[in-house]
Amino acid sequence: MRKQQKAQIESFLNLLIRAHEEIKKSISSNKLDIALDLLAQCQDSAIQIGETIEHLEGENFVTISMLEHYCEVLYQLYEALRQHQSVNPHKTYKTLQKSLLPIKTSIKNDIKIHTEVVFLPYKASMWDSLESVWQAADEDPDCDAYVIPIPYYDKNPDGSFKEMHYEGDLYPDYVPITDYQAYDFTDRCPDIIFIHNPYDECNYVTSVHPFFYSKNLKQYTEKLVYIPYFVLGEIDPDNQEAVESMKHFCTVPGVLYADKVVVQSEDMKKIYVNVLTEYSKGSKADRKYWENKILGLGSPKIDKALSTRKEDLKIPKDWKKVIEKEDGSWKKIIFYNTSVTALLEHGEKYLEKMRDVFQVFKENTDEVALLWRPHPLIQVTIESMRPELWNEYRALVIEYQTEHWGIYDDTPDLDRAIAVCDGYYGDPSSVVKLCQEAGKLVMIQDVEILNEESSLHN
Repeated sequence: MRKQQKAQIESFLNLLIRAHEEIKKSISSNKLDIALDLLAQCQDSAIQIGETIEHLEGENFVTISMLEHYCEVLYQLYEALRQHQSVNPHKTYKTLQKSLLPIKTSIKNDIKIHTEVVFLPYKASMWDSLESVWQAADEDPDCDAYVIPIPYYDKNPDGSFKEMHYEGDLYPDYVPITDYQAYDFTDRCPDIIFIHNPYDECNYVTSVHPFFYSKNLKQYTEKLVYIPYFVLGEIDPDNQEAVESMKHFCTVPGVLYADKVVVQSEDMKKIYVNVLTEYSKGSKADRKYWENKILGLGSPKIDKALSTRKEDLKIPKDWKKVIEKEDGSWKKIIFYNTSVTALLEHGEKYLEKMRDVFQVFKENTDEVALLWRPHPLIQVTIESMRPELWNEYRALVIEYQTEHWGIYDDTPDLDRAIAVCDGYYGDPSSVVKLCQEAGKLVMIQDVEILNEESSLHN
């Protein structure tokens, strides 16, 4: 039974107690019509309570027989009054209270509260930022957990919506999916909602459906929880220059509207609290408010990266063709990550760097396999913000895919790429932190340096 359902039943019980008082007064003042009407109302309420409990807990639930006994007491008193028999008001009150007490005790002790928790991922590739929390909720016998992937839109340069995407069919087989159109938030009002997209209307490239903006979800739940879909490199809270570079993550709508925000570490919590205290200066949201709201509990993305083991993975056949040597042993696998931010910043120079990287690895395929995993929003970002780069970037992707000397990974499964690789090479991004946590060698590329000078930088 849900918390609000149990609270509603307890509210009915309190009304019955008050009705018992009024019945006693009505009998004492000989207003028998009022007493009869109140007894009938008590019986209707008891029946309604019983039907609710039967529906939620089963028809043989222990409280049902107690309610039946209470209804029988009400009926006997009703008949006695209707037939104008002598009825003692004080004894009547005590009888009603005595028959109601075990019902109240049973509802309090025998009915366990089930928490309804909803997870609202939008991109399947970001599901790892919620998965370990969902697993804990799913394993709790007193918790009903629903995974409800939500639709999102690409945006035109003017901010209007264009193509809608829904990735409900891309989640792991062990994750049961609920269709977002089949879950009635108004009727269900889940106890907790988890989100990992904090931007509402503020993202220039994509947007979840406006119904799922954090400011709207607030009205349907007692607790809205935001967990970032990314992890950042750890920053010293006293390093103002570094803090300045990530302030924008702290003041997005999801952070401001959520009841709780879970960040990757206690140091990151300090940064969020400092930034938000300054941001909200003059409002009621003081430092203590933000300290209670921001929780430095760690990132589920790190949980997922650490729990994914290479030996448990199912490696695609086309990957094996690239990875395996003639003797069946594996080459060294380098996870090449290209980010949206670097491409927007460097433009054509970045594409030149990519071509150079591909040439280096292409010349060394005997010993090294390249696993290229571009950021999932690269295409829509280029089309929206730098459309002049799209044709050249697309040609580069097609050439890489058709030559088959490397792996092109555009699946939602980031953790497989991390687990299977021996090292990371590419742009600074949240993936760097995950690879470091997984014990992988990390190398950051410098767009300004091409192969003839030096292509890898620790």
